[in-house]
Amino acid sequence: MAISDINEYAHLSDADVEALGVELDVLRRRVESDLGMRDVRYLRRTIAAQRGLEVLGRLALLGSNRRSLWLAGTVWLALSKIIENMELGHNVMHGQWDWMNDPEIHSTSWEWDMVCASPHWKHSHNYIHHKYTNVIDMDHDVGYKVLRVTRDQPWRVKNLFQPLQNLLLAATFEWGIALHDLDLAGIIKGTRPREEGIPEVKLFLAKAARQLGKDYVLFPAVSGVAQRSLRGATTTLAANATANLTRNVWAYAVIFCGHFPDGAEKFTVETLEDETQGQWYLRQMLGTANFEAGPALAFMSGNLCYQIEHHLYPDLPSNRLAEVSESVRELCDKYDLPYNTGGFTMQYLRTLRTINKLALPDRFLSDGVDDAPETTSERRFDRLGERAPGLRTALVRMKERRLSRALRARRLQ
Repeated sequence: MAISDINEYAHLSDADVEALGVELDVLRRRVESDLGMRDVRYLRRTIAAQRGLEVLGRLALLGSNRRSLWLAGTVWLALSKIIENMELGHNVMHGQWDWMNDPEIHSTSWEWDMVCASPHWKHSHNYIHHKYTNVIDMDHDVGYKVLRVTRDQPWRVKNLFQPLQNLLLAATFEWGIALHDLDLAGIIKGTRPREEGIPEVKLFLAKAARQLGKDYVLFPAVSGVAQRSLRGATTTLAANATANLTRNVWAYAVIFCGHFPDGAEKFTVETLEDETQGQWYLRQMLGTANFEAGPALAFMSGNLCYQIEHHLYPDLPSNRLAEVSESVRELCDKYDLPYNTGGFTMQYLRTLRTINKLALPDRFLSDGVDDAPETTSERRFDRLGERAPGLRTALVRMKERRLSRALRARRLQ
């Protein structure tokens, strides 16, 4: 089902994989040696733009009784929250800007504008997700412990409701992320030591209280006083809730488009045994997906439209990923590897198809367990016969084989 031999699946020899790793190391060093004031200016302008949008939004909402000001304030506030979440919070806490040695813009000191406490996110995301990317039972981001996104996850009756769970997760994404690393069930059952879990729960509650107090008490109260009406407070509260909902849905969509469309492969724990740097790189390339974006969409996604490049180099500044992608595409051509990308809408629709399809038991699914859009293994190529020179060629041959079989079946009808 999931891939257990990544070299075999990629149709690459051990020497090929290690050569790929060396070239990716060289690419990293080339980018790192070029970092400088151009990048600093980009970051500081981004911070200034985000803070400016937030100030504009908060000021406009002081007159939230007026529909035009409510709409403008909500839009500006939502944009500021998206930028702060995607292009600043996510990327700063990855350590992408630690090389600046600025104590205010550093992965150890940055706290973002959402209910998830930064230490919890850095553990579940930077460490677990990026180290064990798409390894079944190791990477908790494979379905976020809520959704079944591969047949390697056993079907449960609760999965019947996952189309609705998916919508709920999108709307409350910041809360899902906040609870992701706490393992509340383990604390309750006693499988996680309380002396370890209780302090983390307290940290989460403190952060959530600050966020709820800011967005749903303090700023609505300020608007109510400014407008001398209860309606002013309630309309601002609604605007803040709308901005948070917009940010949650957007972050969810970007993340899901990078991890769950067709071709974002899953792996067994066997792939971790004696895994080399080259194999780690290869797992990141095969386990993630990009979506096509212009400058505006790339910026609003935190440059996570380049999810492949981000997973290869999670601590390289996001503004460099576009140029890195050109070199990664060239390496994919050189080693006959697929470069998984597509339009944003199509990548999400493929993800949505997987989520809805896997709500059903396996007996209702038509694809094989080793050759489905969301679940593949090296065994999918057993019937090809002659070994292909690379994975991309092998995938093309598989597609041609399926089309040929479909045409033969049609002729026999």
